[in-house]
This record gives sequence, structure tokens and C-alpha cells, in this order.
Amino acid sequence: MSTGGQLRDALDTVDDLNRILALAREAGMLITLDGQIGREKYQSVAGSLNAFRRFAQALSNASAQPPRH
Repeated sequence: MSTGGQLRDALDTVDDLNRILALAREAGMLITLDGQIGREKYQSVAGSLNAFRRFAQALSNASAQPPRH
């Protein structure tokens, strides 16, 4: 794989993680940054079971939609 392809894949992964975290926040879950070493972030996600259910439903709905570009 070319360096450009690896960079695109890394950016896609970061964008995917940001979208997943946004869904969790919108569902009412708390996202905390526990630490960061270099570029690697360590985060915790916490919330009620109802918030987790809303998150799971939102994630399921988002995965059923075509990717945004």
C-alpha cells in the first residue's frame, strides 16, 4: 500500500472513531480523556443502560447508511 493510501486509511479511522464518539455523546454517554501518549488517546465511555441502548441503536442506524465522503 502506498504512503498516501496509509494516510487516507488512518484519517478514515480517526473520522470513524470521531463519528462513533459523537454518536455516544448524542445518546447521553460521557466520554472522558484518561490520558494521551504520543498520538494514542486513552478514553473511557460511561453511561446508563438506556444511554447504551440509544447508542447501540444509533450505531446500527449509522452503519446501515452509505458512508459520507
